[in-house]
Amino acid sequence: MRFDQRLADELDATMFEHLLPVDAVEALGRWLADPERGRRYASGSGSHTVSYTPSSWMSIAPWPATLSDRSAAGSATVSRADVVATARAALQHGTWGEVFVATQVWGYGVTGYGPYRTGQVVAHPGAEDALTEVVSLLVDKGAIAAYERLNTLNGLGPAFLTKFLYFVGLALPEAQGLRPLILDSALAGVLRQHAMKLGRAAGYEWSEAIATRIWRSGDWTSHRYDVYLRWMHAVSDQLAATLIDWPKAPDVLELALFSAAWDPA
Repeated sequence: MRFDQRLADELDATMFEHLLPVDAVEALGRWLADPERGRRYASGSGSHTVSYTPSSWMSIAPWPATLSDRSAAGSATVSRADVVATARAALQHGTWGEVFVATQVWGYGVTGYGPYRTGQVVAHPGAEDALTEVVSLLVDKGAIAAYERLNTLNGLGPAFLTKFLYFVGLALPEAQGLRPLILDSALAGVLRQHAMKLGRAAGYEWSEAIATRIWRSGDWTSHRYDVYLRWMHAVSDQLAATLIDWPKAPDVLELALFSAAWDPA
């Protein structure tokens, strides 16, 4: 089937019209209430922590002072709040390259190829200038313009560039428009299944093919990122209005969907 943007727009409109069904709201409510899963994030996602091995990042520069000493043996942890603190410190001193590295350490965790891929990006000529430009775009024009610029940096895919946008956005209260959020293959997979289900219910015979294309596992356009942000913020508002304890924080929704709190299929 040839891709038709008009059909994609129609499927997007259906997603915005219906947002989350009752079973999804209930599933997310159970996730938030579960002490082993979401309850720790009832006041925000800042405590969401990942493990990493500092020594495996020995070759990466610049290295954020807020992260652990790389000469020490063993593992360490870094939370979302830690990375936000690194971004806020960069507003006063330091470099956006340091912030980028912190976001990638958090994003890759113990994944072995993380340091190599991060090193490829920061070693790129003009990387620091590009990151600085992205921050300025985020402040002046918003997440979509920043996404478009960062998506041109060789070696950096959308799943990891949106981590940089997300953390910088939290540190910049003056940023324009909707706050950036992380978009990766797991989140796209949830929205793909949800779009397919809505399309079938609406009688769209073409919905599976279109949903598979627009919510693919990577290489999302800036338009798709815009749709994602608007949908996530709208659903976060829906949950805050429906569930007494749901925080007004779209990144908690992002974390919940990433954690498989709801399976649309």
